[in-house]
Amino acid sequence: MRWLRRVLADAPPEGFIGTLADDEHVLAAARSERGVLVATRLGLWLPEPDGARQVGWHLISKATWDQGVLTVVEAEETGHAGESTLIADLPARRFALGRPGKLPTVVRERVDASIRSKYRKELPGGAAWFVQRSVPGSSAPVLQVRPEPGTDEVIVERIARETADQLRGETP
Repeated sequence: MRWLRRVLADAPPEGFIGTLADDEHVLAAARSERGVLVATRLGLWLPEPDGARQVGWHLISKATWDQGVLTVVEAEETGHAGESTLIADLPARRFALGRPGKLPTVVRERVDASIRSKYRKELPGGAAWFVQRSVPGSSAPVLQVRPEPGTDEVIVERIARETADQLRGETP
């Protein structure tokens, strides 16, 4: 079946300047005013001033499609607490797509599919999202913790560490 997927998969579109892995194939693509966006099983390739950069599906916090504009909120890893990963959202990036094809649908499906579970916990000074996500190319999920601004960081890290231990089956 791999050969069939390779034959039927779309080729990278003209103007795409990223380099796909050998086992990475285009699921959908669209052109924006800033360059070509390409979705693969591993993530979403975004145009950058100096080329293209892939963002793994597990690092896209939010993606919306509205009135011809795909808005992508990427998360950056800010640290670790035990085996959990602390993240923070970067500013939203907007891409106007004149001919979006199936890209918005594929992006939404892939982002949603990467989320195994999520829970928002009220904490001193704010709250935090605890999200278990699938990582492309890995069988082990990752626990991401996204605190809201103002939330007590020490408490977030302690609870994140304890939660990761509990998910692994090690009660503190």
